[in-house]
Amino acid sequence: LSQIIRLIEEAQASKAPIQALADKISSRFVPIVLLVAALTFIVWFVFIGQSLAFSLMAFTAVIVIACPCALGLATPTAIMVGTGKGAECGVLIKGGQPLEAACKVKVIVFDKTGTLTKGKPEVTDVAGVGLTDEDEVMSIASSLEKLSEHPLAEAIINYAKEEKIPPKQVDLFKAIPGHGVEGQVNNQKYYFGNRKLINEIVGLDLANIERKIVKLEQAGKTVMILSSEKEVMGLIAVADTLKENTVEAVHELKKRGLSVFMITGDNQRTAQAIAQLAGIKNVLAEVLPQDKANEIKKLQARGIKVAMVGDGINDAPALAQADLGIAMGSGTDVAMETGGIVIIKNDLRHVLTAIDLSKETMSKIKQNMFFALFYNVIGIPIAARVFAFIGLILKPELAGLAMALSSVSVVSNSLLLRRFRPNRKNYLSIIAPFIMAIVFTLLFIEFGRLSTGMNK
Repeated sequence: LSQIIRLIEEAQASKAPIQALADKISSRFVPIVLLVAALTFIVWFVFIGQSLAFSLMAFTAVIVIACPCALGLATPTAIMVGTGKGAECGVLIKGGQPLEAACKVKVIVFDKTGTLTKGKPEVTDVAGVGLTDEDEVMSIASSLEKLSEHPLAEAIINYAKEEKIPPKQVDLFKAIPGHGVEGQVNNQKYYFGNRKLINEIVGLDLANIERKIVKLEQAGKTVMILSSEKEVMGLIAVADTLKENTVEAVHELKKRGLSVFMITGDNQRTAQAIAQLAGIKNVLAEVLPQDKANEIKKLQARGIKVAMVGDGINDAPALAQADLGIAMGSGTDVAMETGGIVIIKNDLRHVLTAIDLSKETMSKIKQNMFFALFYNVIGIPIAARVFAFIGLILKPELAGLAMALSSVSVVSNSLLLRRFRPNRKNYLSIIAPFIMAIVFTLLFIEFGRLSTGMNK
């Protein structure tokens, strides 16, 4: 809890890249305002021949009305409200940069295991080959997997326990990333993993069990093969079911015009079967853990902004490489530390929430910047007494009040983000800027009339 609080505080104090635009505008705006104020004084006092008091009043009013407080508040107020609202909705946004990146994303890449699926695979099939019986296959496989950190290892170990199949002593254990494991049992070397391990590393032919493997893979199951150095001994199929909200989340993302990809180390058939169930057409299969980041790079090379959603240690490089890394709250600490956004409640629909909230927050920032500049555009001419001939001038004290009201309008506009609700239109937030623009324009005109009356 303390870590979440710390991250939210840091996020609320951070700057979005768009803040650089506000800073750039301010750095150029202030000298221009000082120049306009000086010109106002010179024109009124030297060229038109007004009194020193009148000219100084105009000079002071221009400087006061043009104070860029509202511009400085435009970004941080929206980020503070947006990140706070995200936390309420179960979306932990770590700062302004990921918040801004989320609204620019065009492609979302989902890891399969533990992200699209529940991450709790179960053994569905065990088959011996030749003279090897199923119990022997499971005994050796579970013994090897007991030393593995792969997500599927737990399913095999649990199945062996349920079937009361005792493990064997394993020596010289070795994990082969992206392929499987190897180890010695009773001085005999065994291999257990995918078809790449058996074909490419062990060098055995799978022709006699190919039909059985294909059938299982087409059903969306992950097939792991057990072999010695000389022969294939058996196979184990494991299946992981989709999360209840996966199909809905994918459908909604596609509806918003985003391209959805699935990335997995599974073979092409298994990956296609799972992707079809999820409603995903773009599949990156048979990707080794260390190559996930490279696949993200390939997508980025097309000139598109990419978000990666994952939960495991092997997803961390891809999360870091992506323009936006989104980590599942149920995942590893490494993934959560790497991701710019963390989905606390482990609900994929909150990926939508993060994107929608990002778009609404960025919209507010742009509206705030418009308001800040809009007030100056209509306020400076009145303060410079350009419209004095029609009875519109602005005294410094009322210019100060108008400037304060511009800051209030920006803060009030940002606070409308508190009405954000996932998958709902925030109609008040949509129409409020137009109402505020009209109201504050009329206020400026009224302040000008009041100033004229005070002069009289």
